[in-house]
Amino acid sequence: MKKILLPFLFFVTLNVSAQNIVGYWYGTANIAGRSSTNNYMIELIVKQNQSSVQAIMNCYFKNTFRSIKLNGNYNNIKRELTLLNIPMPYFASTEKVQVDCQMEFVASHRVAKAGSTLTGKFFGKGDYKYTCPDLVFDLKLNTDAGNQDSVLLALRNFKESYQLWTPSATDTLIQAVVIQRTIENPVINQEYQQRETTVQKEIEVSSDSVQVDFYDNGEIDGDSISVFFNDQLLGANLRLSTRSVHMNIKLDTAKEFNQLAMFANNLGSIPPNTALMLISDGKNRYEVRLSSSMDKTGAVRIKRKKKSP
Repeated sequence: MKKILLPFLFFVTLNVSAQNIVGYWYGTANIAGRSSTNNYMIELIVKQNQSSVQAIMNCYFKNTFRSIKLNGNYNNIKRELTLLNIPMPYFASTEKVQVDCQMEFVASHRVAKAGSTLTGKFFGKGDYKYTCPDLVFDLKLNTDAGNQDSVLLALRNFKESYQLWTPSATDTLIQAVVIQRTIENPVINQEYQQRETTVQKEIEVSSDSVQVDFYDNGEIDGDSISVFFNDQLLGANLRLSTRSVHMNIKLDTAKEFNQLAMFANNLGSIPPNTALMLISDGKNRYEVRLSSSMDKTGAVRIKRKKKSP
């Protein structure tokens, strides 16, 4: 029996020790037990050295963007990631009064054929646990976002950032307004057809037209995009910044859904090419994080809600 068990245990040990969480993780966090369109959008860039972990967390919530460097640890046996001392925006903060919650991050790491995930929660430390509700999250590893070298570059070039901004239809540059009309660019069209398009979000809207705004992911690193609507090129080589690229789009109501795709012209100085997209139907506003690489194009599907009889 011992001769049989020893090779098995050796295999299990190798399998556990081989697990790592290096890379770019994306997803959302929400107040536990509640659902809201005003969720926290999270980008986590993780470097691992055995059980020690360094990370950059970019967090978007309402009109705030924060980029901070974090430390923590990874338990190979439990497959559990812990990050410490995180200032998270309090869910009831307003434009005039910004309040932070000191929290910790604990996540379970799962690896499957469909992809790797980090699921868990932010929870308040000390007295904050009485005033700050837990935030549950689900992050997915973007295997196209970068490798160990790009993670190290992101950590090396990190600059802590805290910004307050209110993206809206009035927060646009005149030269960044895109008119809805098909344009011709054979090079971009050919590259778009060669890349895989991945739908990263589906939303339902209550109007036949929507307003769309694209923003950079907080730190301006030279990201440039082209926008496709139902596989037709609407805008080419659009530079992203803290001011929006704005467009008014009329939906094709004859289709089951309309598709808006963000094609990466480059990856900026910190890959991948990520953008915050705000979609408004006049009644509701939807926040979408899109990520695109030189192999895959991120897209969102927009479905028109059925009209009441």
